[in-house]
Amino acid sequence: MDKFELQKLRDLPIEGVAGRLGIEVVKHKALCPFHDDHHASLSFSTRRNTYRCFACGAHGGTIDLVMRLLNIDFLDACRWLADEHNVILTEQKSQEVTTPLLNREGQGVSLFDATRYERFFERPWLNEEARKFLFDERKLDERVVRWCRLTSWKDKQGILWLQIPYFNKDGKLIGVQNRNLIKGAMPRFRFPQGGGCITLYNLPVLNKLRPGDELYITEGCSDCWAMLSAGHKAIAIPSATLLTQKDVELLSTLHAQLSTKFGMYPDRDAPGERLFLQLQRVLPSLVHHQLPPDCKDFSDLYLKLKAPNILPP
Repeated sequence: MDKFELQKLRDLPIEGVAGRLGIEVVKHKALCPFHDDHHASLSFSTRRNTYRCFACGAHGGTIDLVMRLLNIDFLDACRWLADEHNVILTEQKSQEVTTPLLNREGQGVSLFDATRYERFFERPWLNEEARKFLFDERKLDERVVRWCRLTSWKDKQGILWLQIPYFNKDGKLIGVQNRNLIKGAMPRFRFPQGGGCITLYNLPVLNKLRPGDELYITEGCSDCWAMLSAGHKAIAIPSATLLTQKDVELLSTLHAQLSTKFGMYPDRDAPGERLFLQLQRVLPSLVHHQLPPDCKDFSDLYLKLKAPNILPP
């Protein structure tokens, strides 16, 4: 994890982090979870992005809040924040936890050699845990799972992983995301160095766009699967913090050449809304669809409404 990634975690809106931790913030104040509080002694400064309790003295930033409330160390707190807010971290893995997708070449620089891993996705196989996650818990259409070529594996430590391939528009493998299938396990995601999420997800769907079609922009793969299963064409930005200039240019070109209509259900948090505003600056016609108060993202809404499972035409 480098200093820029660490700063992303420190810059996450403190009140949003508190909400993810179960702290109810009203007008920048909340009951302090660190002592028997009955008078909302915990105060939040959105300008400094910090918290302070004027009764017990607890104070700090986003990482400090997670460390203290969850009683975990600094690194685990960073991982928790990254997982909860879709911030991708580059972590050095020891040999004993290295995934088969990690490829180190030359002067310590990791390069992704797609030819070594393409065979994993030629005939995707899902173990029982992966099928339970995708079909029982997420209720995704099997055609969507086949379209996305999701597969699964178990590492030497017995950790179960869902492997999510990233392809360019022409169907060439350009990266892989590993998702931990053990609930509550940390880290929730692993990205092989050189083969992480460097671009938009589900780019092959762009080949199916016709002039005037609607394309939904989602945050993260899970929302994209749900949107596809609901019958819509969709792509995903891997994280609210990972919109690149190349991505912006691609979306702008689609709008100019095909008059593509864009829609988005921003996550109900500050990073999600910031991502929408960032996209709206380059896509003025981007439609904001509001999630219900009890849904934090589109995946929640999809499950709530039991949307029909239809692969996009």
